[in-house]
Amino acid sequence: MPSFDICCLETEPELNSNVVSINVGGRIFQTTKQTLTQAGPKSLLYRLAETGSDRFVDRDPDQFSLLLSLLRSGTLPSKVKDFDLRDLIEESRFYGVESLLTSSLSDPSHFDAFALRKSSELPLNGRDTPSAIASTPFGSWHVSHGSKITSFDWSLTRKSTILTQFTAIDSLLAISPDIAAAGATDFSGLQILDLQKGRVKQVLNWENATRSGSTVQAIGSSGEFLFTSFESSRRNSNSILVYDMNTLNPVIEIARNEIFGADLDSAIPATKLRWVSGYGLLMASGSHSGLSGVSGNIKFWDIRSGNVIFELKEKVDCFADVCVSDNMNVLFKVGVSSGEVFNADLRCLGTVNNDANDNSNPWMCVENRRKVVNGKKEGLGCKIESHGNQVFCSKGGDIELWSEVVVGSEGRLKGRVFRKNVMGRVKAMGGLKVTNLAFGGNKMFVTRKDQQAVEVWQGSTRGF
Repeated sequence: MPSFDICCLETEPELNSNVVSINVGGRIFQTTKQTLTQAGPKSLLYRLAETGSDRFVDRDPDQFSLLLSLLRSGTLPSKVKDFDLRDLIEESRFYGVESLLTSSLSDPSHFDAFALRKSSELPLNGRDTPSAIASTPFGSWHVSHGSKITSFDWSLTRKSTILTQFTAIDSLLAISPDIAAAGATDFSGLQILDLQKGRVKQVLNWENATRSGSTVQAIGSSGEFLFTSFESSRRNSNSILVYDMNTLNPVIEIARNEIFGADLDSAIPATKLRWVSGYGLLMASGSHSGLSGVSGNIKFWDIRSGNVIFELKEKVDCFADVCVSDNMNVLFKVGVSSGEVFNADLRCLGTVNNDANDNSNPWMCVENRRKVVNGKKEGLGCKIESHGNQVFCSKGGDIELWSEVVVGSEGRLKGRVFRKNVMGRVKAMGGLKVTNLAFGGNKMFVTRKDQQAVEVWQGSTRGF
């Protein structure tokens, strides 16, 4: 608990016992006990509310007035623009209200996709470009570049850079602001890293039939579980393991494949894992490029029974990338051949029998016109991610923003309508190819090929 000076003065009893007077740096502030207790029982302000005499705190009164306004209304006043953010953060830590400041300035509910603009570009140490990026809900985030992981807090202040055992990190998951899970396709085991102390807390491995090493193909999580897609180093088996997020003990193994002969479907490990909380299912997707083209599958797993609830087998214009939106009940993909965005309504997937002999196709192109596939892989390297009620798709150096247009209830399941929106200023678009999209707090993070930095995109934050 931070130290502070409280000077007890002999004064007349306050007429209203609920009113509290605080002298901060020589300026008198009056508020109520209810307002001060909004700071929480561990805060200095809560203790001031319980003090039975006048209070003196030897701190900056101007900064205190901002924090008091935050307690009163839940937002900061417009005059906050005249102050330095780092100074205000330090002051909030002294009073024990940093979490309230974080909620005000980096609340996920304040994310405004249509107001996003590139606000800053944060350089990384060394010559390596970012390979993966992971964020927490309130905006602290980690980025891997080469064998290093650099962490930033919600205010975009660099916290630490650690050196790992990996040559390059392919999969990264933020478990907390200080803990991350990391893996690589050429290094055995999933490492749980303490980024503040710079050490490996634990290594999780999958024991396959050949007892060879197990490399990490993808990582995902829910509030309760940690999901990891493993492939044996001999590439003749793969599996998805489910761990308890708190204990990191294995809970269940699903999707185990031992590959024999030319069984191509079994040879495809999951390279993307996403939890679909509205359905209580795990989406696992993976693709393979062969002589006959690109093929893949998207499976939705019930992790408690270990069964596949429904599956999509991709052979024609297979996905280059895929994502699922819980808010909209929609699955999205970018076609690797066409480069176009498609959607499939999750509420219809259970009725679709998506095999090679079935003419029914759950995918609908969001574009007004379908491009003619010319044999080129127009969508190769494209990324697609959903956040809130929008979908973000990178194509080369550009980022498209898609949102649903409400057209009424009739035929809603048969043909949902999406429209592309202009995102950012023209001068901020284009450039080097986008390699990663991530979201945390009220921000979007973007990395690009051959660029040793991370772009930060955000809407207008009051005052800053």
